[in-house]
Amino acid sequence: MTVICTDGNNSDFIELCHGLDCYLNELVGGEEKRAEYIPYNQLDDIHDVILMYDNGIPVGCASFKKYDDECAEVKRVFIKQEYRGKGISKMLMEQLENAARKKGYRYLILESGEPLVAAMALYKKIGYKIIPNYGQYKDMPDSICMKKKL
Repeated sequence: MTVICTDGNNSDFIELCHGLDCYLNELVGGEEKRAEYIPYNQLDDIHDVILMYDNGIPVGCASFKKYDDECAEVKRVFIKQEYRGKGISKMLMEQLENAARKKGYRYLILESGEPLVAAMALYKKIGYKIIPNYGQYKDMPDSICMKKKL
């Protein structure tokens, strides 16, 4: 596995994000069921991206963006189906957390949900704690927000 750090304009990241969107649409029963979340998953303000490659093939991504001076928000974490269960998401999150630390962030926050069983299990396993929904997710009952001190 090879890791690269890039930004939201990277074509492999964009392709993986399309895969994530398709996966989420399948999971919840269509794009219209997650329409209220789509505006908060745009790539234009994501400047910190970690990509994982297997022999040159992009297999996973994770990113973060500034939330405030001490906190960054985790965005667009995805592993291609055929690469799941191999520890790649944990490696990606470790790389992401290290990158956020290097930029001076003290905390990471994220938004997830109950349908994302594997993601929720991973986040809890690596130390994220459920918090009250923040920002745009405050009035979204299907959202579960989490936070980790770096």
